[in-house]
Amino acid sequence: MVLTVYNTETRRKEEFTPLKEGHVGMYVCGPTVYDNCHIGHARSYVAFDVIRRYMEYKGFNVTYVQNFTDVDDKIINRALDQGVPPLVLSENFIQEYFKDMNLLNVRRASVHPKASEMIPDMIHVIKGLIESGHAYEVEGDVYFEVETARDRFGTLRHQSLEDMRDGARVEVDDRKRSPKDFALWKSSKEGEISWDSPWGPGRPGWHIECSTMSTKYLGPTLDIHGGGMDLIFPHHESEILQSECFTNQKFSRYWLHNGFVEINSEKMSKSLKNFFTIKEVLERFPPMVVRFFLVYTHYRSPIDFSDVALEEAQRSFGRLAALHKTLYGMIGEVPEGVIPDLGPPDDEVLELAFELKSSFTKAMDDDFNTRISVSVLFRLDSEVKRIRAEGGLNKANAYVLLSMMNELSTILGFEYGEGEDEDEIGGELASSLVQLLIDTRKEARIRKDWATSDAIRDGLKELGVILEDGSETTWRMARPGEAE
Repeated sequence: MVLTVYNTETRRKEEFTPLKEGHVGMYVCGPTVYDNCHIGHARSYVAFDVIRRYMEYKGFNVTYVQNFTDVDDKIINRALDQGVPPLVLSENFIQEYFKDMNLLNVRRASVHPKASEMIPDMIHVIKGLIESGHAYEVEGDVYFEVETARDRFGTLRHQSLEDMRDGARVEVDDRKRSPKDFALWKSSKEGEISWDSPWGPGRPGWHIECSTMSTKYLGPTLDIHGGGMDLIFPHHESEILQSECFTNQKFSRYWLHNGFVEINSEKMSKSLKNFFTIKEVLERFPPMVVRFFLVYTHYRSPIDFSDVALEEAQRSFGRLAALHKTLYGMIGEVPEGVIPDLGPPDDEVLELAFELKSSFTKAMDDDFNTRISVSVLFRLDSEVKRIRAEGGLNKANAYVLLSMMNELSTILGFEYGEGEDEDEIGGELASSLVQLLIDTRKEARIRKDWATSDAIRDGLKELGVILEDGSETTWRMARPGEAE
């Protein structure tokens, strides 16, 4: 099956074909580093980490560029409040970003350019836009004139220039030829950080940063440009206008946007003050549980953030960790590149591994459907329990299934770890025992043995475990007072 991706520009799934065979140039907008990143940032960077991993699994050579906006009004204002130089403040938060991403097993991009290091390149682009009649200077500020790119406007929002409300998410300035025009260069105020330019001291506008950094490392046409849905307008629309007017080439072949993290059906964001930093969440939940929580929803769908949802994710990931421990425990450590001599696996197990891997790749080829691909790992868990109950889980079979599980988990960025401390082992053992009781209760219900079914449910409730029946029975720890 060929890889298909949902392209925001065309509003449909398309077969993915890179500009250069075998190579993918992907740019994802990075954070503005004036504070610690929140869980909404994690959602985006985990999503595109999985996309990158899968493309590499498919055999593509991926050049992944993700920037840092370290020049910005918010950074300047925060630095003034704290009495530190802006670039010192931003560098501190860049390092905190990497700490967060390391914990979430998000791999470093091929290149992490900083806006402050590419000012000369941005000035070159701005000069080109002025010379071609797409930008103009006013008292040390430079603006892009949107009217000159009317035919390119609304590529992602599918909205005409006339439909755009004046001043909507664009800085209002009476000196501009049109309220729709946006800043390419901002003259500096007294005491602010600045760089010399043909228009006087100042700093670049936000949009020009990404256009310059992406094309510097990936060329005038990107294969993929990604980011959160909140960046579609005005940021990505502005990038298209200025980039294509400068290069006279299509800016990006495919636009991929991840959905929001929501609280009470409202987008999580710093501006709404309803956000949780990654660090705050990781104080309460293990990093792999948080990553599982983010991956177990399709990247374009919204995620409802709550402690209850994360607790469910912890139980679900615990089930996978317990499966991994079971299989690993039968094999032990195997040196990389060595295939142990464990005898031939059963044909049934080989066929099962092939079928599960095929289901996984089919889901990922369908616009990276991680919801279905993760469910493949849960099916593996059920199959291993069945094979074990039938007495067929020998070392050869366990090795095949463990290898397959590791292969698929690596694409999703899941790590289970070996040699855990006693508390972690106890947690996995408890999860396995609860699941065993759920499976026993399911068999009792099939036999219509309601007494046994109720006894298991009530016994678990006394221990603080609440069962919730649906198409599949799930469990969670009781809330205060619920098990009394």
